[in-house]
Parts: sequence; C-alpha cells; structure tokens
Amino acid sequence: MSTSVVYVGLDIAKAHLDLCALTAPQPQFRRFANHARDHRCLLQWLRQWPAVHVVCEATGGYERGVVAALQQAAMAVSVVNPRQARDFARAQGRLAKTDRLDAAILALFGQRCQPPLSAGRSSAQQQLAELVSRRHQLLSLHCAEQNRLEHVGLAGLRRQIQTHLRSLDRQIARVEHWIKELLCAEPALQHHVQRLSSVTGVGWITAVILLASMPELGTLNRRQAAALAGVAPMNRDSGTWRGKRSITAGRAPARAALYMAALSAAFHNPRLRTFYVRLISAGKAPKVALTAVMRKLIILLNQLLKNPNFQPI
Repeated sequence: MSTSVVYVGLDIAKAHLDLCALTAPQPQFRRFANHARDHRCLLQWLRQWPAVHVVCEATGGYERGVVAALQQAAMAVSVVNPRQARDFARAQGRLAKTDRLDAAILALFGQRCQPPLSAGRSSAQQQLAELVSRRHQLLSLHCAEQNRLEHVGLAGLRRQIQTHLRSLDRQIARVEHWIKELLCAEPALQHHVQRLSSVTGVGWITAVILLASMPELGTLNRRQAAALAGVAPMNRDSGTWRGKRSITAGRAPARAALYMAALSAAFHNPRLRTFYVRLISAGKAPKVALTAVMRKLIILLNQLLKNPNFQPI
C-alpha cells in the first residue's frame, strides 16, 4: 500500500512559523519560532507522518533557513510564488488573511495543485546569490546618487555625494572580488561560468547573475527555461479576438541580465545577429526581435550546461 502524503502549509514571518497539516479527521496547527534551534523541533513534529510535502511562499529571505533545514532533512518542500497562493485563496472565496489562515491555504494549495519540489542550493550557490544580490543593491544606490548629483548645486552637497559615489565604487569592486574568489574556490561554479561566458555577448557577470538567480539552469527543458527567465510569450486571445503576445512573470534579475546580453549578442554574435536581422526584415518591432533573441539565448545557455558536448556559438 502506498503511503498517503500529508500536505503541510508553512506561513513564514520574521519571528515565527505557522504550520497547518491536512490530516484526518481535522487539520493540525502548530507555531514555532523562526530560529535555527526551533527548526529542529519543527522537523521532529513533521516526522510523525511517513510522507510529508511542505508548501511555503518566497518571503524575500526569511524562508531560507527553514527551507534549507527541510531540504537537509530530505523532506519534500515547494517554495511557491506568493501571487499564486493569494490567487488560489481568492478563487476559494477566502478573502480573510491571517498567519494561521495563510498556512491552511498553502496546505490546500499543495494538495490541489501539487507544485513541483524546489531544488536545494549548495552552500556555494547560496553565497553566490547573496553576493549578487548585494552587488545589485550597491549598483542601485550608485545609480540613485548619480542621478541626484545632476540636480545638486551646492558645492558641499556635491562633494558629499561624490565621496559617497567613490565609496560605492570601492564596495562594488570589493564584492566583485569576493565573487571571483568564490569561483576560484568552487571549480564546478567556475566551470559553469566559463561555459556560459563562452557565448559571444555573455560576460562573466551576466553568467554569474544567471547562475545565482536561476540555479535550475541546465536541468530544464527549453520551455521551462524561457518561462523561468520570463521571456516566454503569453497568449492573450478571446473568441475571435487575437491580442498581442507579451512576456510576463519569471525572475526579474535573470531577465535584466539577459536583456543586456541579448543587446550585445544581437550585434556581435554571428548566428544571433542573423536571427535578429531576419526578424527585423520580417517587420518585427526591435523590442520584439530583441525579446526573441533573449529567449533563444536562455535556451542556448540552458543547453550548454545540460549537454557537456554542446558547442557554444
């Protein structure tokens, strides 16, 4: 006889974790503190069932510790998009929102929709993701300060902003140095970066951002890779009306990195340049043609990591 899976919704906050297990005759609710020492108690509570599937939302970082603990304990866990869970709740007619109710909705969402399991990240991948995230934050600050400098007239304020800009430049350089050190210490990651950056138009920073934001790269099929990067065209049709296809969702950091890589590849990569020119000649708008290059590029990069014998272009 097959063991029935118990679906457990996990609502994550900064201070605590709320769980709802869909068991008979009625669901069970528990709350634990969101600290490493309490994650062991959470795992012990979950082990009372032979088969468990935990479903939680991405919360911007608060989920990392507990998800890592669950994956290290070889438990099935799915980290889902919060929008999907919220839309599911509305579809069920459940508009109220509390931590306890959210946990129950996540458990029900897991039972009905059975989301795919989330891939675990190695320690090196987690470090890379943190470094890439910090670099993005520093670049955003640098851009904001650079924009402010254009509209400041007082000499004292201009000197202050310029000092801050120089400090940000040093911090960005330091983070990039740490990324290079991490790559040197992790041969597998370094090999992946070299494979990706062997494609004309893809620099090492682009390769690093893609590996950090899409750790699944190299394990996906072509449609999954395009959808995860947010460059898969979505239909918008109703009856006899045919709407304009557009890209949506996906992972924003990966899409932003792909845009810059595609911009370079469309003019400097021989095969992708031919593809881009053919689309423009066929009457496609430049932005549409560039999006098509982005889609072709992520499919190519996924294939490079998936097949060691695949030759870059």
